[in-house]
Amino acid sequence: MSAVVPAPAGPPAANAAPLTARAVGSNRALLLVAPAALFMLLVFVYPFIYGLLLSFHPMIEGGTFANYVKFFTTDNLWPTIGVTLKLALPATLINVGLAVPIAYQMRRKSPYQKWVTTILVIPITLGTVLIAEGMLTYFGPKGWLSQTLQFLHLYDGPIRLTHNFWGVLISLIISGFPFVFLLVLSYITGIDPVLARAAATLGANPWNQFRHIYWPLLIPGVAMAFCLAFVQAFSVFPSAVLLGNPAGTTRVISIAAYEAAFEQYDYSLASAIAMIMGFVQLIIVAFVLGLRRAFYRGPVTGGKG
Repeated sequence: MSAVVPAPAGPPAANAAPLTARAVGSNRALLLVAPAALFMLLVFVYPFIYGLLLSFHPMIEGGTFANYVKFFTTDNLWPTIGVTLKLALPATLINVGLAVPIAYQMRRKSPYQKWVTTILVIPITLGTVLIAEGMLTYFGPKGWLSQTLQFLHLYDGPIRLTHNFWGVLISLIISGFPFVFLLVLSYITGIDPVLARAAATLGANPWNQFRHIYWPLLIPGVAMAFCLAFVQAFSVFPSAVLLGNPAGTTRVISIAAYEAAFEQYDYSLASAIAMIMGFVQLIIVAFVLGLRRAFYRGPVTGGKG
């Protein structure tokens, strides 16, 4: 009576091949992610943790939170939060308010689209220092604008658009608008135009097409553009010094951090001011993203396909 021999299973090499390929793919993915993760740790995570810990080691006596107590009890420190918000919020709202209709008109391809886009984004290549120098030349008390208006007898006396609140605000608008415009344009061009055409066949006019189709799909992009533009404007420093009154009406929070670090050499206080600055930004960003979720709960993009 012969013994029954079970049928052999598949070759071990054939079963192990998919596992090996999967492991190799995972290792390659880790190798690709490792440089970016290391860069984030060295440039962002480590400085943040170091600054946070340093802020709890004050140079003055008073305990762990002495730097934070000093900030909120010193008359020339805590008002810098309000001054910075008064500059950053209006500049961001104006940039978003201008970028949305312009990007909406530029969503269709046309012969002049590239030229107009290039002109609108030129301030990105200039930088805040060159923008400030140009504004001093054009908008200063003896600048071209003031002299032209006086020559045409449209205005008597010099125009004060520099070394005050308005100079810094105009600078933030000029330097921040191209950034917001490109973000909004990238979102609005990703919305499938077939949706608007379908609405037009049902009798929707251009305003209703924008209100009921483009704007709901554009809300996530506008919210993200607002957050990024606000963070950029809230960290204003060169414009506040060159075009504003850094000892008075435009003494922003970044100037307070700079003075603590490089004039008083109190790096722990400067770190505390930086932490407060980041916390205020986080509150505004969280509020805006919360509003976005309240008005729109769909996907974050309305792209084609």
